[in-house]
Amino acid sequence: MNAQRAAQMAYASSESPHRTSRGVEYEVFSRITRRMHRALQEKPLDFSALVQALHENRELWTLLATDVADKDNKLPAQLRAQIFYLAEFTNHHTRQVLAQDATADVLVEINTAVMRGLRQQKVEQ
Repeated sequence: MNAQRAAQMAYASSESPHRTSRGVEYEVFSRITRRMHRALQEKPLDFSALVQALHENRELWTLLATDVADKDNKLPAQLRAQIFYLAEFTNHHTRQVLAQDATADVLVEINTAVMRGLRQQKVEQ
């Protein structure tokens, strides 16, 4: 099972069965990114909500890394390598955030950049 299908099964609502795989990816990134952003904006910081959002974000990136590591993945090799690197970075940086040695802001920025790319691809299709 690839990451897109797993994400669709885990996050897609039965009310919208006609979503494209890019649309599903965008929605998953959007939902998780909003959760991280909201937790970061709480004063004082809602660390419990942040931990949950970080966990979901790490699961998403782990699925993406698994998908792009598959030899049958059709994405260009350079893009696959970039996605895998971002998954590794996300995992490493998440550990730092959980140890309270870093902020999750860069994770929100990465996800937002991916969402922009997904939105642009959606428009071009």
